[in-house]
Amino acid sequence: MQKLIALYRLIRRDMRVLAFALRHPRRPAWLLPALAGLALYVLSPVDLLPDTLPLIGIVDDLVLIPLVVGWLVGRLPPELRNDVPD
Repeated sequence: MQKLIALYRLIRRDMRVLAFALRHPRRPAWLLPALAGLALYVLSPVDLLPDTLPLIGIVDDLVLIPLVVGWLVGRLPPELRNDVPD
C-alpha cells in the first residue's frame, strides 16, 4: 500500500508540473501536441491491449500513462520542472 501511495504522489506532482508547463509562456513547442496525443490515447477506444481482456486491458493503461507522463516531464527544460509552485 505504501508503494501505491508513493506512486500516486509522484504522478500527482508530474501532473502539476505538466499543467504548469502548459500555461508557461516558454513551454516547448512539442508539449501541446504530445499532451493532445496522450489525451487521444486515453479517450480512444483503440488500445494497446483491449480492455475486454480481464485485468490486463486496464493494467496496461495504468502502467503506460504514468510512464508517458514521467517521460514528458523528464524532457521538459529544468527551469520549467523546478519552478513549479507548491
